[in-house]
Amino acid sequence: MSNLGKMPVINQNVLFVSMTNAANGAENVLFMAASAIGAPMMFAKKVNSGGLDIPKEQSSYYASTNSMFMGFLKLIKLLKPYRKDFILISTHPYLNAYLGFLKRVGYIKSQLIVRECTSVFTRFTGLKKMSYKLAYYLGYPGVDLVVCQTSLMRYQFLQHINFIPNQKIIVQGNPINLKLINTKAKLPLDDPDTIGDFICAAGRLIPEKGFSVLIHAFSYIEKQYPTLKLLILGEGGKRVELFRLIETLGLTDRVILKGRIDNPMPYFKRARICVLSSIKEGFPNVLLEMMSVNPSVVATLCAGGIEAIPGVLKVKPDSVNELVIGIEKALDKSIGSPSSVIKQYLHNRTPEIFINSLLKSLPAVNNL
Repeated sequence: MSNLGKMPVINQNVLFVSMTNAANGAENVLFMAASAIGAPMMFAKKVNSGGLDIPKEQSSYYASTNSMFMGFLKLIKLLKPYRKDFILISTHPYLNAYLGFLKRVGYIKSQLIVRECTSVFTRFTGLKKMSYKLAYYLGYPGVDLVVCQTSLMRYQFLQHINFIPNQKIIVQGNPINLKLINTKAKLPLDDPDTIGDFICAAGRLIPEKGFSVLIHAFSYIEKQYPTLKLLILGEGGKRVELFRLIETLGLTDRVILKGRIDNPMPYFKRARICVLSSIKEGFPNVLLEMMSVNPSVVATLCAGGIEAIPGVLKVKPDSVNELVIGIEKALDKSIGSPSSVIKQYLHNRTPEIFINSLLKSLPAVNNL
């Protein structure tokens, strides 16, 4: 097995900056990278609940506990010790642009690496899209390195942004902490809904996650598997709408909206199959988590790079029929453990590899 995951991490002064400490995909990526090198983290706003489980020994700073606007303003003071001789790493276009603007006006002299958390130009429309374009225009000329999760994301970025040298835009896949995931997956699962076979899906209850498509797909197969349940882990604005759909389809005892689950790994491991039903994503970290503990995973081609992932049953996004076919194929497979090919694929995505790749990319960029 490769030793890439154990490579020594470059010794640098690094600060990770995030919009919030919510335990979402983008925030988790920064947290994994920061933990790998013991770097401090800074947040514009602290969430009231469901935050990252940051250990006490890892330094963390919060600009605001009230509003994001105040958090952005107070970041200026919090960033003062890191203005020079540091490498700042952030994720989310608005925050990236804000830090880039502070660098353009000379307040920040440290190097700045920004990570694209989604393809905003294909995901959003109207005023929202215009606001992102303005943010990019004002702040991104100040960044030293732009990190895209996939080649497709980089292509889409370059299609809309022409004022940043191509050499400053790299592709680096998201990391995954296999050791932590496997430890969490072994914890007991005391939930009566998991007695018997169930399909597991997870994510925020928003349209992009495709849960309505998944529920419709389940309605077509549930009669063939009378004891099978569908558990959806996560919370969000579409909860009421999804629950009404479940009621309309007569599936209140079969499809269960579990709400936010702090540790979904035992659910992923215990599930008959795991399903990623998203319609459009930057790159879904939850897919990597599912793959690491369950060999039976169905995933929509909702993001670039998924087509090349080994051991995953792939279907077209936003299609009930495609999802039905994929789920039925997965249910027919025998349950085992993730293959050696899958394990190697995941092993090459450690947080150490991720942060090393980013930091090693900076010298070449600075010689432009």
